[in-house]
Amino acid sequence: MSASTSNLAAQVVRWQKQHGRHDLPWQQTRDPYRVWLSEVMLQQTQVSTVLGYYDRFLQRFPTVQDLAQAPLDEVLALWSGLGYYSRARHLHACAQKVVTHHAGQFPQDPATLATLPGIGRSTAAAIAAFCFGARAAILDGNVKRVLTRVLGFGEDLSQARHEKALWSLAESLLPQRDIDRYTQGLMDLGAQVCTARQPRCTLCPLRSDCVAQAQERPHDFPVKTKRTRRGRRVSVLWWLQHRDEVWLVQRPARGVWAGLWCLPERPVQDPQELGIPPAATPLLGAWADAVKREQLSPIEHALTHFDWLLLPVRFTLPSKFSLARRQHMQLAFEADLAADHAADHAAEGAPKPGQWCTIREALALGLPAPVRKLLESA
Repeated sequence: MSASTSNLAAQVVRWQKQHGRHDLPWQQTRDPYRVWLSEVMLQQTQVSTVLGYYDRFLQRFPTVQDLAQAPLDEVLALWSGLGYYSRARHLHACAQKVVTHHAGQFPQDPATLATLPGIGRSTAAAIAAFCFGARAAILDGNVKRVLTRVLGFGEDLSQARHEKALWSLAESLLPQRDIDRYTQGLMDLGAQVCTARQPRCTLCPLRSDCVAQAQERPHDFPVKTKRTRRGRRVSVLWWLQHRDEVWLVQRPARGVWAGLWCLPERPVQDPQELGIPPAATPLLGAWADAVKREQLSPIEHALTHFDWLLLPVRFTLPSKFSLARRQHMQLAFEADLAADHAADHAAEGAPKPGQWCTIREALALGLPAPVRKLLESA
């Protein structure tokens, strides 16, 4: 280790005072509810994106009690577009546990915080450091990059023992004082200076002690050889429209977009499968030619482990269609979806029955970002 514990920490603290971020809304409080909310939102999401969501969440849920009492659908609706929706479900579950098990007060101990839904070791340490002054190490993606580069830590972090060793090093670097500023400084360095693709080494307060800088190979750190092979899916999105209403289904409780409302999604192998399912065709009868079919622009959507090509097709049913006939059509679509999910997405659970709603009503629900954009275009 080329930098002494006290020197590295002091340099980070000094730099943060002069050059770090100080005007973010969650930095103006020691309320653990607000700090926790920001930490969860900032997981895998940029600050610029989080700011608007953070303000809207606090306006609707000003306290952890308000969040705990809200229906999950409302929480997901407010989260819509922020991505990684498991965070929203964990957020809701965590709020409920804080209220029911901790009398509405967040625990001050990092280890206890880490037992709450959606709060891992690093997030727990950040909350404890910022709100309670606890000496606890954080090790999110930004901080891993900073520390592995400065220390020249070249072990493979895909192996648990090496990850554990880096945690030990992070704990050994903790200062005796200014823990909140030190923690914020590491975050700021990773976000503003020691970036993944274009590190600004000339601006870094640790450059004279940085092994990666001395060896001119910052892009070699951190080392993580195990990579998840990206997959690819192709699905049709059925946009079934009748008068001023669209048909939406709620996604299964597990899997991609779990619990969100969505246009019915069906995996396809052949573009010829983009029509109305066979079971629904006889129900149209004489109305078959009156159904307007539009194949809309394809949507490329990237998720963590796979790329998803979504092929939206809008079917506009005649306005004179009876509600009974519409209901029969819906049941035929649902039968087709259930068969597909049983074959291709059994692990995610069976899809739930759908509902008809206006565009305005739909936009008030928790929707995946691509579906929200589609409906907004209407």
